[in-house]
Amino acid sequence: HNYGYGNLRDYGLEDQKYAIQQLAARYGFIDGSRVGIHGHSGGGFMSTAAILKYPDFFKAAVSCAGNHDNRIYNRWWSETHHGVTEKVEQSDTTFVYHIETNPEIVSNLKGHLMLVHGDIDNNVNPANTIRVVNALIRAGKRFDMLILPGQRHGFGDMNEYFFYRLADYFSEWLLGSSERGEVDIREINND
Repeated sequence: HNYGYGNLRDYGLEDQKYAIQQLAARYGFIDGSRVGIHGHSGGGFMSTAAILKYPDFFKAAVSCAGNHDNRIYNRWWSETHHGVTEKVEQSDTTFVYHIETNPEIVSNLKGHLMLVHGDIDNNVNPANTIRVVNALIRAGKRFDMLILPGQRHGFGDMNEYFFYRLADYFSEWLLGSSERGEVDIREINND
C-alpha cells in the first residue's frame, strides 16, 4: 500500500521487471528475452499495464477480468489504494485523483496481448475490457480476445478451458510452439 499509494498503475511493475532481469543474469535457464505475464482482476489490470508500460521487455500477456479503467470500477477501491489529493483553492477544497488507464497507453503495445473476460462478471464489469479493445482497434493494434459466456469474475466451469488457452498462448508466443492449427484442445503433456 505504501509503495503504490499515488502510483497505483505502476507500482510493482518496475520491481518485477528488475527481479526477472536479475534472475536471468544469474541463472542460464531463464531466458530474459522471452518474458510473459498473466494476471486476473487487479492482476489483469497490472499484466496489461506491464506489456504497455514495458513493451520491449514483456513479450506476451494474458489479462483476465482486469479493471483497466478505474473510472468505471469501484471508486472506493482505487481511492483507497491510489489515494486522493486534497486541493485547496480560495477556501474551496476538492479531492482529485487520476490513474492513467490502460486504454490511454495502448499505443505502446508491441507484444502479444490476450484479453479474457466473463460476460456476466459482477465484480469487474466487462466494459473495462471493452474499453481496452476499443482503444486497441483505434490504435490499429493486433490482439486476441476470449469472452467466456455465462461466467462471472471467476471462470467457473470454463476455468480448465481457459487454462489450456493460456498455456497455448504462452507456448506460441514465448516458446514458438503453436497448437493454433488444431481445432481440438489436447491435454497438455502430463507425464
